[in-house]
Amino acid sequence: METVTLDALDRALLHALQVDGRAPFRRIAEVLGVSDQTVARRYQRLRAAGVLRVVGRTSARLLGQVDWLTRIRCVPDAAGSLAEALARRPDTSWVSLLSGGEIVCNARARVRPEREELLLGALPRSPRVLSVSAHYLLRTYVGGPVAWSGRTSALSAGQIARLRAGAPSPAPAAAGELDELDRALLAALVVDGRTPLAALAAATGSPETTVRRRLAALTATGLLFFDVDVDPRPLGFEIEAYCWLTVAPGRLAAVGRAMAEHPEVGFVAATTGPSSLVAGLVCRDTGAFYDYLTDGLGALDGVAAVETAPVLRSVKRAGMMITSSNYP
Repeated sequence: METVTLDALDRALLHALQVDGRAPFRRIAEVLGVSDQTVARRYQRLRAAGVLRVVGRTSARLLGQVDWLTRIRCVPDAAGSLAEALARRPDTSWVSLLSGGEIVCNARARVRPEREELLLGALPRSPRVLSVSAHYLLRTYVGGPVAWSGRTSALSAGQIARLRAGAPSPAPAAAGELDELDRALLAALVVDGRTPLAALAAATGSPETTVRRRLAALTATGLLFFDVDVDPRPLGFEIEAYCWLTVAPGRLAAVGRAMAEHPEVGFVAATTGPSSLVAGLVCRDTGAFYDYLTDGLGALDGVAAVETAPVLRSVKRAGMMITSSNYP
């Protein structure tokens, strides 16, 4: 991957997209005080380098689905090929290869037959797979519609307000069942959340006015939201790890909310299973990782045990395969 260093304008653009992933370049340029062409050029450079990607994402709950967190322990030399096989599945949104021959992935299932197929049929049965565990994600404190606070804080409160003021205010609508148009729109937006209306209309065979109204309805219900998938390394975070915490039930929500405010936490959710919280951590180096474990987590009342595992490679992120060449 191209080595990219973010300057102040890049960070401001990233923050603007975090506020409104589909904000027109013209509106972002006005808020940042630069030209439309400069904003468009910076965005295209960062996207081409794999630093950021705006993606349309959906609410599992509103679609009648459940997010599963699956941990697979296997013989170390089998982990890479298995992780790539899981990443090719359409029902996985992210897959990470951890130290010690472990894979962690997120998958969605809708109804009982799909759950049984995911857990009993889709996961590999091989002597090289040592164990498999799968648990519900019950409540997400950071991740999904709630952005990672460590991404950037480049904009002032006034600039954020100006960006939000320029965004359209869709009329509330009932979620209902997805129709063919909805599914076509979501399929395009999961690849590129900034796909222009004209391209969406061409892809769906519908007028732009219809596409605009349907996008407004989907976002108004919360079924569709726009996320910014960010490579943390250009932001100065070199260490990624997963962390499983055993927390006293009465302290679960408080610990989850507290972790959501920590810039080292890119994702945290309550889960079923022997651990009650799972988190994705991003730290500047191993020293910062140690400091966070001892000072950040150590200061939280109710945490009884912590298990950590470094990420060796992200194989799939925000629904897109990540090639090995992107990781030095």
